[in-house]
Amino acid sequence: MVRRGRSRRGFALLDAILGGAMLALGLAGVVTLSQRALAMLQRGEREAMAAAMLDELLGQVITEGPGAFTRNRQAAGRMPEPWPDWEFTVDLDAGGLGDPITVTATVIDPTGTSFRCATRVAPHDDRLPPVERQPPEPVDRRVRWEQKEADPDG
Repeated sequence: MVRRGRSRRGFALLDAILGGAMLALGLAGVVTLSQRALAMLQRGEREAMAAAMLDELLGQVITEGPGAFTRNRQAAGRMPEPWPDWEFTVDLDAGGLGDPITVTATVIDPTGTSFRCATRVAPHDDRLPPVERQPPEPVDRRVRWEQKEADPDG
């Protein structure tokens, strides 16, 4: 009977040691996964910021036209506030006469990661006056909303 008690006490000690080791491995895995999740979250945040900056740069080229953009703005440099740590370049590659212009915008984050987006823009004739892009009549949204509320099917 004495032997049974001693063997059980040894088994309990071994069980506690193995349980502690398994717990340590599990905690190490959780810490590793949370570090990776945080890194992925930060990378996603940088990608979203880069997408917004690229959209802004390409939108400026499309709105102003490639010729006016190159005359009025810098093609490379640092982004304005709130992103002064980011750098940008805008490359305009004109094909033949009348061909669309390939516009490639690149932004570089503070860690040195580069993000790039490209589009094609029809060339604008700078000799023509700018086109006024306004509706022929002012739009009164309040009246439109009231009309829609009065007649939901119309």
